[in-house]
Amino acid sequence: MALIPFNSPIADGSYPRHGISGGPARIGTARRRQGRILTGAGLILLPWLGYLAGTLPPAEAAAWAALDALEAVALLVTGTRLLRGDSRHRAPAAAAAVLLLADACLDLATAAPGTELATAVAMAVGAELPLAGLCAVLATHPTRKR
Repeated sequence: MALIPFNSPIADGSYPRHGISGGPARIGTARRRQGRILTGAGLILLPWLGYLAGTLPPAEAAAWAALDALEAVALLVTGTRLLRGDSRHRAPAAAAAVLLLADACLDLATAAPGTELATAVAMAVGAELPLAGLCAVLATHPTRKR
């Protein structure tokens, strides 16, 4: 997998921690909480991919599963980098924000009136848009020195 070399521990078995100055970064409570939220959201998407693949017609399943898989990767990379104190979380956070916003828009645009539309609205308001907002904030604000 392509992400393994980028996220692998170095020779001593520990992950490097990058602050603004390139040295070790201490992560605050807020960043730790944000990292846990994003990592958890990425992990929750993994079983959802299987559900989509099993319930949708093949062509739709491929499209939705691909979009959600990209979201999961972006959320997991952002979350794990935040938890490690790695300042390189901004690019995957920006990607996650765009993907989540696109997912919410596509869900709303393709939902049939009634229960399906209500579910799409609930998912957009309750999960996708708040996560996209958090990711947008993380992507646009540099890590502070501690």
